[in-house]
Amino acid sequence: MTARLSERPAIRVAGLEKSFKDLDVLRGVDFDVAQGSIFALLGSNGAGKTTVVRILATLLKADAGTAVVNGFDVAAAAGEVRESISLTGQFAAVDEVLSGRENLVLVAQLRRVKEPGRVADELLEQFALTEAGGRKAGAYSGGLRRRLDIAMSLIGNPSVIFLDEPTSGLDPQGRLEVWATVRQLAGQGTTVLLTTQYLDEAEQLADRIAVLHGGTIIANGTFAELKRLIPPATREYVEKQPTLEEIFLAIVGSDENQGQRR
Repeated sequence: MTARLSERPAIRVAGLEKSFKDLDVLRGVDFDVAQGSIFALLGSNGAGKTTVVRILATLLKADAGTAVVNGFDVAAAAGEVRESISLTGQFAAVDEVLSGRENLVLVAQLRRVKEPGRVADELLEQFALTEAGGRKAGAYSGGLRRRLDIAMSLIGNPSVIFLDEPTSGLDPQGRLEVWATVRQLAGQGTTVLLTTQYLDEAEQLADRIAVLHGGTIIANGTFAELKRLIPPATREYVEKQPTLEEIFLAIVGSDENQGQRR
C-alpha cells in the first residue's frame, strides 16, 4: 500500500447520479481519491462500479452531481481529463496478431510519443515482459496479456489510471501478477482507482476501500477503519482479525433486492 502524496485529491466525486430508463444505478455517490494512492471501489457484480468509471473517464455523462479528475471537471473539461488519465477495461485491449512490443510501439505512435521504440522497450523491461516482447500477444497467458494491457495504458505518463475489474477471468497466478503491477504503479506515484468484486483484491491492494451498494457509497475507509464497522454482536462470531469478506457482509447484509445494476 502507498502513502498519500498530496492534500489535494486526484479525484473528487460529489452527489453523482445516473439512471438508465427506470433503473437508478447511482443515487448520489461521494468519495475522494488521494494522489499517489490505490483506491478500491468494491461492490457486487452489477453494483454500478463500471458506470462510475465511465463517468470519470468522460465516456458517459452523469445525470447529476460533479466529478473532478486532476483538477478538471469531467463535464466541462473532458479533453483535459482524457489527456491526464488512462483506462483499462475488464478485457485486455491488445492486438493478438502483433507482438507485445509491436502493440506498445503502435500505441506510442498513435499518441505521438517521441521515440516509440525506446518507450516500448522501457515498458517491456518495467513490467518484466522483455523476454515475451517478441512473441505474438495472442500466445500470452491471461496474466501476461493483462500486464501488457496496463503497460500500454501508461504510454504518455498519465497521472491517474482506472482499472475496471483488472483480474476478471484470470487464474490465481495471473491475479498475483496483476497485483504486483498495480503496486508498482502506485509506487511510482500513479493514482490508481480500482474497481473489483473480489474482496481479497481490495484487502491486499487498497489504501482506502469504498463499498458501493444500492447506488450509494455505504462505507469508505482504510481496511482498519472498516473493521471497526462490524457490529459488536457480529464481532463475537468472527475471528479476532476479521476478513474483508466478513466486513462486507456485515455492512451490506443480506439485502439482495436492490435490482440489477450496471
